[in-house]
Amino acid sequence: MTRSMRQSTIETLGLGTVLDIFKKGKLPVNTSDLVDQVFGDANNRGSLVISGANGIVGAGKAMQLGSRLLPYGVPIVALDFAGSPDGIGKQYPGLERSFGSKTASNIMQNIIRINYDGKSLPSQLHDLKPRFLLEAIPEILDVKKSHYDIFKKSFPEIEIRSVTSGFPRSELGVGIAHPAYPHEINKVWEMVEPSPSTITQLFWSLGMIPIPVSDNWSFVLDVLFCGATLAGTRYHTATNMPFWKIDKFVRKFLGPNPFRAHDTIGAAGANFLTWSCLHHLQKEYGDLFQPSEALVEKKNSGQNWYPLDHFRPLVDWPLENEQEFKTHILGPLFQMTSMILSEKRGHLSFINSIGEICAQFRRGILAIIRSYGMEGVNKTVADYHKIFPSAGAFSNSSSQTNSWFPAVFEQMDSPEWQQLYVNAEHDGNVGVISIGRESYNRDLDAELNRAIDWLKADNIERVIITSDFHLSTQMVGADTSDFYPALENSKAGFDIAHGWSQTARRLNDEFKVSVGYISGKRCLGGFLELLTHCHYLVSVEDASLGMPEVTLPVVPGMEGCHWPLRKASSQYWPEIMNLLLTGKPVKAKNAVNWLVDYAGSVNDSLTMTWKIASEGDHQLSERKVNQEKLDIDFSSYSAINAPFAEGRKAIIECIKESTKVSLSESIVVQAKHSAEFMTTSSCRKGKIGADYKRNMLV
Repeated sequence: MTRSMRQSTIETLGLGTVLDIFKKGKLPVNTSDLVDQVFGDANNRGSLVISGANGIVGAGKAMQLGSRLLPYGVPIVALDFAGSPDGIGKQYPGLERSFGSKTASNIMQNIIRINYDGKSLPSQLHDLKPRFLLEAIPEILDVKKSHYDIFKKSFPEIEIRSVTSGFPRSELGVGIAHPAYPHEINKVWEMVEPSPSTITQLFWSLGMIPIPVSDNWSFVLDVLFCGATLAGTRYHTATNMPFWKIDKFVRKFLGPNPFRAHDTIGAAGANFLTWSCLHHLQKEYGDLFQPSEALVEKKNSGQNWYPLDHFRPLVDWPLENEQEFKTHILGPLFQMTSMILSEKRGHLSFINSIGEICAQFRRGILAIIRSYGMEGVNKTVADYHKIFPSAGAFSNSSSQTNSWFPAVFEQMDSPEWQQLYVNAEHDGNVGVISIGRESYNRDLDAELNRAIDWLKADNIERVIITSDFHLSTQMVGADTSDFYPALENSKAGFDIAHGWSQTARRLNDEFKVSVGYISGKRCLGGFLELLTHCHYLVSVEDASLGMPEVTLPVVPGMEGCHWPLRKASSQYWPEIMNLLLTGKPVKAKNAVNWLVDYAGSVNDSLTMTWKIASEGDHQLSERKVNQEKLDIDFSSYSAINAPFAEGRKAIIECIKESTKVSLSESIVVQAKHSAEFMTTSSCRKGKIGADYKRNMLV
């Protein structure tokens, strides 16, 4: 019988558990089978119709779905009004950058553009056998309903999903697949349907991130995104601080850029959608969501929030009261989150991740709330109610309805709250730790330690550590925003490098067998360092593995400068040095014997991982970690006139110092080198320094 810390998110898609995937040695569904179920078999393949295809959502999703469905022969029908701006054509340069000219042309050739009048369907549509309609027309309820009626009359069996930002399924009468911006790249879709459908599972198998949410107004993403925008406009009203300056302070303390995001998406459309969501939310939940006068004005005018760049520096606006600002922004967001939780709109990991992946929060809203604690949250909301009293409760149909639900935060000690990013499960013999975040940060590190503790308490000595096969489709390294304090203080950098390395070492020291498994397209930086601490590392063969720290530049802080060298025989040291000193990735199949222990197809690599973890006959020899000093010849490695010279020089020095001491001593040596380099001008002039300056120095 399987035990788990909390429900795995992949279970909400009807796809079983992460442990099931390894036991069965294959993914729970097959893309070809799902395509046949949705669009018909290869001899009778139907089409995907995207209506409103020239709009920003429709065009982006035509690219995203078109590129993924091309190998399966599914025609993409782009339906829109005659004379609408060519949103499809604008997407071609992006396709070309991502796939090259030939594949980009093939994707575009598979998109069939058809004009219609909005009242009847063109006759040629019947020959294309529409099986799935993705509706992306304007946010007008009656127009949407009429649109569905037209399609259902002509194609009674067609599956319909709306990309609506606000209307619930109960109002529309069709399922919802609400995508996140940027629409051609962001893989998250909020799915509203009675139970996980074949379409949702197909989206997952195509490499996207479908997230089941409940049937409520504005779902989760737009409550948070629109809520942050509304909070910023109310602070503007209270203080007269310009929108561009509020935007910078919101970015510093929270992470999203509400006004800049509206301008980037297209202010006219984004302003209307934000107003529409808040307008309907106010009817349901009261003045907490009341659109501000500033937002109504921008909705009516369609104007950008940001002025031209050269007007901004004329008058600076210092933040006189930081706590007051945080109350204005976080108070309503905390209260809105209490409503989301009270209505059980989704798995807590989903609610948290939507804020990060979609609403641009640096940390998920639940991770922020968790750090404040129940007392801190209650105080922040109480202080907000002093500023905006009507947000506390409202009268609806002569009954007083509360829109603040503090009781939901009483569960903060539960596993669901404490394990937002990391889950653990086991069958009594083998445990699986699954990570649901694409970049490593302090929150994840703490959760990983709790997951290890939980498995150890249940006497599990064999463990697999991997992504969660859902929210983390790749593992891209450390969250560099966690390094910001280290740019000013070497102790902060040391604490990160040393603390995270101690966590990684637990995978080597505290289990009889540990297996790292790489399932996605890439595993980079800190995540690769973490997984190399396992006794065995298994990967899908085409995954890109890399240590890009030299390009940032930073010195790897989770023992990347010595741990891989200690595990490899000396004949492979040049490959590891090249990985560290160039930042160029390598395919997993080309890194066998010196970085990974096995690379193969998805099914083969899953099967091998389970064999290793469950004491099966895997026939692999463990590459033991050399605990003594290493004798490395550095004469052929130089930073002079090389790309990223300063970073290369610092990494070479860290390799020298951390390999000329024993394994027990090296953890401190490498942490010091990593920390000291982060305070240098070379690091501050690089990407992390630039991000720090843009996000934190306002």
